[in-house]
Amino acid sequence: MPEGSPARPVVEVEHVTRTFGPVTALDDVSLAVEPGEAVGVLGPNGAGKSTLLSLLAGLRRPDAGTVRVAGGDPRVARNRARIGVTPQATGLPQTLKVGEVVDFVAGHHRDALPRDEVLGRFDLAEFSRRQCGALSGGQQRRLCVALAFVGNPEVVLLDEPTTGLDVPARMGLWDSIRSFVHDGGTLLLTSHYLEEVAALAGRVVVVDHGRILAEGSVDEIRGRTATRRVRFSAGEVPDEILTGADVLTQAPRWELLVADSDRLVTELVRRGVEFRDLEVTGASLEEAFLALTGPGAAA
Repeated sequence: MPEGSPARPVVEVEHVTRTFGPVTALDDVSLAVEPGEAVGVLGPNGAGKSTLLSLLAGLRRPDAGTVRVAGGDPRVARNRARIGVTPQATGLPQTLKVGEVVDFVAGHHRDALPRDEVLGRFDLAEFSRRQCGALSGGQQRRLCVALAFVGNPEVVLLDEPTTGLDVPARMGLWDSIRSFVHDGGTLLLTSHYLEEVAALAGRVVVVDHGRILAEGSVDEIRGRTATRRVRFSAGEVPDEILTGADVLTQAPRWELLVADSDRLVTELVRRGVEFRDLEVTGASLEEAFLALTGPGAAA
């Protein structure tokens, strides 16, 4: 590449369609991810998230369109070796020890990380000599995520990486994943934990029915919906003012979700409601997600 020319995206999905019988899992999807970027893919069950990651991992091929990872077809072994993957469903050999499993995976890579480094990074060092079948469900999940990093990959794909973990274990895993991105790695993850995407991803892609509905930073996704959170202190508020609002808390400290915060505040003033400590903020990521993908969302 000539000096000074822009870096090519490390993940390129161009007009990809993938069907399973009568079901269209992905419908003309295009997406580019730059080197060192962390992207979270959000969507309801059946939206196409796992299908997208399976194409990027080289486990399936698109019916139409092009998928490139690290500059090449992920189905080619030399390109696939630059990708680390943790799918939703994982199975570990129950009688092998944790350290043996890491060594087995490392044996398939030219530039694998040392066993102790991998186990230390993912807080698994004390289990090195324990059989996988003797691990708790959360410990097995941590090991499955750790295995995605053994080959010192350029790109890591994580499908629901912290499912089944308690909060402390989840946050510890986040730290390990963040260090990979901080060091220049590229990350794509799906998650049902919206706070996980907000914590790990610099960009969010919302998919539903096989199509990308929105993409941008967490703040930009929040801004794609007009939903606003309004808080204020007051006594009784006439029901007419509350029409169309989602009332989360009532007097003395009201908290509402509304589509038009300006109208709400105008009505409070016009009807002489005495209020104070007014706060108006944008929707949370979860509220924006539901507004984009819920039953009332535009088709």
